[in-house]
Amino acid sequence: MSNASSEITPDGSETGNKEDPQQTEPAATSLGRPSRRLRRILSLDDLEAAARRHLPRPLFGYVVGGTEDNTGREDNRAVFKEYGFVPRILTDVSKRSQATTLFGQTYASPFGVAPMGISALMAYRGDLVMARAAAEANIPMIMSGSSLTRLEEVAEAAPESWFQAYLPGEPPRIRALVDRVARAGYGTLLLTVDTAVLASRENNVRAGFSTPLRPSLRLAYDGLVRPNWLLTTFARTLLRHGMPHFENSYAERGAPIVSQNITRDLGLRDHLNWEHLKQIREQWTGNLIIKGILAPEDARIARETGVDGIIVSNHGGRQLDGAVSGLRTLPDIVAESGTLPVMFDGGIRRGTDVLKALALGADFVFVGRPFLYAAAIAGQAGVRHAIDILAAEIDRDMGLMGINALSEMGPDKLYRRAHAV
Repeated sequence: MSNASSEITPDGSETGNKEDPQQTEPAATSLGRPSRRLRRILSLDDLEAAARRHLPRPLFGYVVGGTEDNTGREDNRAVFKEYGFVPRILTDVSKRSQATTLFGQTYASPFGVAPMGISALMAYRGDLVMARAAAEANIPMIMSGSSLTRLEEVAEAAPESWFQAYLPGEPPRIRALVDRVARAGYGTLLLTVDTAVLASRENNVRAGFSTPLRPSLRLAYDGLVRPNWLLTTFARTLLRHGMPHFENSYAERGAPIVSQNITRDLGLRDHLNWEHLKQIREQWTGNLIIKGILAPEDARIARETGVDGIIVSNHGGRQLDGAVSGLRTLPDIVAESGTLPVMFDGGIRRGTDVLKALALGADFVFVGRPFLYAAAIAGQAGVRHAIDILAAEIDRDMGLMGINALSEMGPDKLYRRAHAV
């Protein structure tokens, strides 16, 4: 086997020697033939190991970690193993399609990119990279309110993107932020509502991560031992755009991402309630989605408040440790949601995971960490490669299930195991 090697530039292009012809290849993306490095990525799980080697320890720890004992994060993966498939055979599946319509728009696949904070610190222009890759693949991308890129830039580069906000603590700040999102041209506003108080992110402390990051010898060392990230992401960002700031938590600019003395203004949210959601519903004329629901009763209240959609989620296991995976309460939430679109996120890594969520009632799903890992290691080409992997798995799984349309997935296609395997 050849020892030829190649490198990935932050925009996803390849330099150096060509690929080993004996290497097994996935399908090429529209960005061109996958580089050698990407051709080694055969599943979304492969991206985590690659990102661990690429990112400094504090940054990888921030992305991968949950909270306290990580039981919420672990349940997001464990729950999928509790369901097996009951496929049908000798069915003509030559006309299968995974196209999905949501809020009047038809997407190429039933999944999108979940909101992830400080993406531009993991990958050069990370929010723009993921937004452009999603737009090219015709799937939605949700920009995080904890991002380091101005929301106006993403709206200009990928106008169909959604925006996710954490509610500021004061009504005037809420109004100002909603006005800013509307002026930027976003048609869908997503409110994450499971952050009444800050979670205990012990993983972050152990990894040396904080917001803002505090300069130290250890932090400098962690960056120096990851020279590819240091040069192609952090140094490149500083040279071209200056020190990144939290740009979208409020209508005004927030704290820098690296600072010795400045404290990030997170605001008090423990007093927020359904009346604040009503205020936003009266102000916002576009699609309004609420994210972070696990209780069926909250789904009913959200429907009566006038939201346009619900995302069932335990925040990637990053808020209340021990909160169940949304997949466990998804059917009951669907029953309380009436005609509202019900979406889901949490632990999806395979096409089979997507089909299980749809069978339990989800209309659409979102995937987070793997797409950020992909952006970190290979830019836009990496994100598109990850999207193509998941879409190809769904297409193959539909054929093996004996279905042509995702609407054919229902509880009858699943078998609940007595014990997880």
